[in-house]
Amino acid sequence: MFGILRPCRHSLSEDLAREWMSHMCGLCLALRDDHGQASRVATNYDGLVVSVLTAAQSEAQAGKRTAGRCPLRGMRGAEAADGSGAHLAAAVSLMLASAKITDHIEDGDGLYARPGVRAVAGRVAARWQRGARKASSGLGFEAGALTAVVDRQREAELAAGEGTDVLTVTRPTEEATGEAFAHTAVLAGVPANAAPLQEAGRLFGRVAHLLDAVEDREEDLANHAWNPLTATGTPVSRARELCDDAVLGVELALGEVAFTDDRLVRVLLVQELRRAVARAFAHGGHPAGGDPLSPGHPLSGGHQHGPDHGGPEHHGPEHHGPGHGHSGHGHDGRGSGGHGSDGSGPAHTSGKRGCCTACVCGTPELTEPPHSRGILAGCATALFMCGTCQFCCRDPHPGPWSGEPRDSWCDACECVGEACGSCCDAVNCCKVCKKCDCECDCCCCG
Repeated sequence: MFGILRPCRHSLSEDLAREWMSHMCGLCLALRDDHGQASRVATNYDGLVVSVLTAAQSEAQAGKRTAGRCPLRGMRGAEAADGSGAHLAAAVSLMLASAKITDHIEDGDGLYARPGVRAVAGRVAARWQRGARKASSGLGFEAGALTAVVDRQREAELAAGEGTDVLTVTRPTEEATGEAFAHTAVLAGVPANAAPLQEAGRLFGRVAHLLDAVEDREEDLANHAWNPLTATGTPVSRARELCDDAVLGVELALGEVAFTDDRLVRVLLVQELRRAVARAFAHGGHPAGGDPLSPGHPLSGGHQHGPDHGGPEHHGPEHHGPGHGHSGHGHDGRGSGGHGSDGSGPAHTSGKRGCCTACVCGTPELTEPPHSRGILAGCATALFMCGTCQFCCRDPHPGPWSGEPRDSWCDACECVGEACGSCCDAVNCCKVCKKCDCECDCCCCG
């Protein structure tokens, strides 16, 4: 699962959370139906925006189908989005995954540097690209706009150097995402929406490309890999300025689109996109207008978190202990109620703020010393934790087999580290207190 838009289900209203999961499941099922079981690993958060946009423009395109039981839903069935939007989203997601694999192969990243792995990955990428082209053409979408971006992107990167405008590097991605967004208007039967959606897609592609560069920069520096910010000498202040301008541009472009229901669209492409930008730059400790990027600056990798705004810094398991919390409250996964501890012994407490600590079930407990499990018990625990979103939203959570504290997969909650107002203006971030009360343990700002 990859992508910059990673809304926490517990930060959405109940109906929007259900709709978002419907599009996620619809994308996954469309990948399975069109391209086989293995292609479901290409499911990503950004690709499903295509499905959301299509459904938001036409009630006829907001179809549903019944999805069977799935471990990610706690072995429960669900209503999944169905229709041309979901299948276009599947094709776009497959093309994104193919381009990502191709990029890793050409850069010789990690395991992709091994001849055997490189050969197998190359065949998978080629097969996925062919499948995406075929599926796109069946929907009336010229897939050449997506496949050509891989070649043009490589050419732009090879031509870039010190002093090159970083937008020269991001332009192929911008054009490809713009074409995909615009085609949702064709699928929905509202061609007048194509122009503003193309502009929104172009700017969204710019943000996605720049944030990927920001988040990968530290790793790229360590591996001597190519990075657009390093190669062009673009300072972080310039990257942040471009991202902020693009987010505003997306919001303005969406204002010119005729939607039948734009609530989820605006949550994803305005609210969550803004959070994605804040998250990427806050992790590196570089606010807007900060110092230029340089090899000495540790910009964020995937799990290296800087201090939250006004909150404590996360230092790992040793930072957690009995009685530790915020504002004098003992946060341990469910506010002061002792989530994850039955009082019989010390339990680890969360080192980050997040509304999900109030919403996610805390079983199994985080104990010291860690409680290990056998193979079968660990499998059952992993299935339960996956179905209750604990791997994503509980931070830290116990390893199903080892019991050791583990970091969450999606930063506990996307409102972590943001100001109270930006977190709670649009939606109720907490399903318990239903408000943003900074003295309430169960709120994201507790």
